[in-house]
Amino acid sequence: MTLGKKIISLKSCFNREEPNMPIIILILAIAAIITMIIATGLGPVTVSPDKVAKILLSQIPGIGNNVAVTWERLEQNIVLGLRLPRVFLGMVVGASLAVCGVTMQALVRNNLADPFILGVSSGASAFATLGMLFGAFSFLGQYSLALSAFIGSAVTIIFVYMISRVRGRVNITQLLLSGVAVSTIMEGLTSIIKLSAPNALGLHNAEFWMSGSLAGAKWAYLQLPFVVLVVCMVFLMINYRGLNLLLLGDDNAGALGINVRRFQKFLILIASLTAGVAISVSGRIGFVGLAVPHSTRLLVGGDHRKVLPVSALLGGIFVVWVDVAARMIIAPEELPVGILTAVIGGPVFIWMLKRNTMAKR
Repeated sequence: MTLGKKIISLKSCFNREEPNMPIIILILAIAAIITMIIATGLGPVTVSPDKVAKILLSQIPGIGNNVAVTWERLEQNIVLGLRLPRVFLGMVVGASLAVCGVTMQALVRNNLADPFILGVSSGASAFATLGMLFGAFSFLGQYSLALSAFIGSAVTIIFVYMISRVRGRVNITQLLLSGVAVSTIMEGLTSIIKLSAPNALGLHNAEFWMSGSLAGAKWAYLQLPFVVLVVCMVFLMINYRGLNLLLLGDDNAGALGINVRRFQKFLILIASLTAGVAISVSGRIGFVGLAVPHSTRLLVGGDHRKVLPVSALLGGIFVVWVDVAARMIIAPEELPVGILTAVIGGPVFIWMLKRNTMAKR
């Protein structure tokens, strides 16, 4: 098969009308694995992809004993102890933010919605900043930062949800307005906390965290985000039909057999949970939840059974590569990942949007 025919065949897989989902998922899964192997080897000390693959294979029971050791102990420590947990965390955080974006956009029936629209990020930032600068949550031990951010996001979403209830049901317009109002309040509290910072180093660390970073990744940080992502994905995939019907409006969705009020509550819970847990371990990484779901729809259409898994894979791959750029552009220093997601993702999103508009003419 010639290169031209291969390209045409690949384009036919990503047909919005009839996408070949098994092939697409396989391609993206292979891309994710390759991404993780290459990204794990990149850094101030470079480890070749073949060595990374062998190090990873050596950790698999039943296979590891047959892998010839061609790497140094230092390289193994770098791969397994430093970079692999960071790459895994990037995959989980990216997937979580993308899935949260899909959920929010279905909930409010607007493709411009993103995970932070309900003030989740602002609440997490306020509590985390309070803990970093004043040690308010030091009693939580070594995971005080992650837990304080999660508590802040949970408190915020509960508050927003209570405000948005009108006569026992969630009013979408009031939900959005409440999210904006509470987000503004939390941003103000964060500014007050930063202005009261007792030292410049603590303020620098807080600012860096709020800009988004995977620098402090540990294996222990992966457990909660991964479990939350899997549970939420399973629920959403089972209820993909409900997500599709919500786009038709509350009345139409109800007429087609969906308990709209209860389903909206579940979606609010899932959105806050996935975003809150992701923010708690990575800080504020914006744009992923907005751009990735929309870009996914340009590739495979609007059916949530297809959008959810593709968004999760694309979100993870995107965040991992942005993190690689963040730690290599000005090495040995690092740039905040959240800044680069906006700088890199924005033009790509605009290009895809314009390309899709021109294709329809």
